[in-house]
Amino acid sequence: QVQLVESGGGLVQPGGSLRLSCAASGSIFSPNTMGWYRRAPGKERELVATITSSRGTTYLDSLKGRFTISRNNAKNTVYLEMNSLKPEDTAVYYCNLRVDLLGNYWGQGTQVTVSS
Repeated sequence: QVQLVESGGGLVQPGGSLRLSCAASGSIFSPNTMGWYRRAPGKERELVATITSSRGTTYLDSLKGRFTISRNNAKNTVYLEMNSLKPEDTAVYYCNLRVDLLGNYWGQGTQVTVSS
């Protein structure tokens, strides 16, 4: 089994920055893809960014330039650097780890609130 534990969420003013972290533990197979998704109030969950074991990345187009995903394979940890935050970035952010044909795992979520 795989466990994902997110940290780093909180309240930030518009224009501010936050860094989310997600540490994976358990039976982790490689290669894999780690990523971040978010669900804003009243909306469907959406992909924010993903990164493969070889560090190939994908982003929600509207977030390119403001958000950066990275990972430390030795620590099985993925990060999301969020800059120039806007109120519309307010959401619960979920960490995801996917191993093709083997499993798809989710963290419990961390709240990010952008408000003055």
